[in-house]
Amino acid sequence: MDASTKFKSGSIIFFLLTGSFFALVFSEVHVSVKNRLGSGKNMTLHCQSKDNDLGQQTVADGDEFGWDFDVNVWGTTLFYCDMGWANLQEYHFDAYSFARDSVRCDTQCLWLVSEEGMYGLNGQTGFWEYIYQWPS
Repeated sequence: MDASTKFKSGSIIFFLLTGSFFALVFSEVHVSVKNRLGSGKNMTLHCQSKDNDLGQQTVADGDEFGWDFDVNVWGTTLFYCDMGWANLQEYHFDAYSFARDSVRCDTQCLWLVSEEGMYGLNGQTGFWEYIYQWPS
């Protein structure tokens, strides 16, 4: 193999690896929090990251609030939320943590808020997992 062929082969491998890295790190993620409290209960939801404050939202029973973002190159993307309703004044949770969710939900993190706690959809298994329990 001559030097020109080695350079071309090396360049192709480099671009394939770089492309895979950027596809993983710079992928767009959609997060959605669904209100399934029932009985017409609205909830308030305030989500933010270090750089983006999404403001306080009122999410009606049966509705959802969602947003899209790009994962940062350092793999430290974190969106956290505070929420509440009549039975629970304030609850803090991580809506997206790269360390926890980059594999579990890949490009779509779905949350379901119910009377007994919060469920997250596991994109790998397709099952809703009970992740957060309300304090007593």
